[in-house]
Amino acid sequence: MTENAESTPHWEQRFREIASVFVLSITAVLTAWCGFQSSKWGGEMSIAFSQASGARIQAADYSAQARDARQFDLTIYAQWVVATAQKQDVLAGYIEERFTPAFKTAFEAWRSEGMQELGPFARAEYVPGGTREAADWSERADERFASALENNQRGDNYSLLTVLFALVLFLTALSQRKTGVLASRVYLGLAAVAGAIGVVIMLTFPVRI
Repeated sequence: MTENAESTPHWEQRFREIASVFVLSITAVLTAWCGFQSSKWGGEMSIAFSQASGARIQAADYSAQARDARQFDLTIYAQWVVATAQKQDVLAGYIEERFTPAFKTAFEAWRSEGMQELGPFARAEYVPGGTREAADWSERADERFASALENNQRGDNYSLLTVLFALVLFLTALSQRKTGVLASRVYLGLAAVAGAIGVVIMLTFPVRI
């Protein structure tokens, strides 16, 4: 004969009903919490992407400044080379006074070592204005972009967890149907195990309020 509710002890049936309500209630709250966290991390992702984009723009601006400064120094240096080649010492000295501070530092280091290298532009001392700033902003952009990708993954993790909790709800609902007692026990047990696994996984995730 098929086992049914009539052959089940009253206390067991009552226990399963209470357990089902408890699992459904907790799972509903956890599902809402996961949705909230997924939304929050999605917002953090958008902010990080926006900050990365802004940093890229700043890096490009400083890079353009460095490029313009290098072009200016190159133009002045070319005039100095011409004046020096033509033995126009007065003109060469006049041009040297117009060197930018960044170029003058590299130029003096180059000349102090006998002008052995290709030119002052090859010196490590030559750092035109905007070069360091461009590197700093570019590094910041990379950091924010990496943070955006990480936040996106965190949001996806919470979204995937809602799928697991949806399975818990489904199994709990099946346990309440007019099925055999054994099937009801199995469904409710699986729901409890899946819910516990979901909670353990969720506790490893970062929280954003």
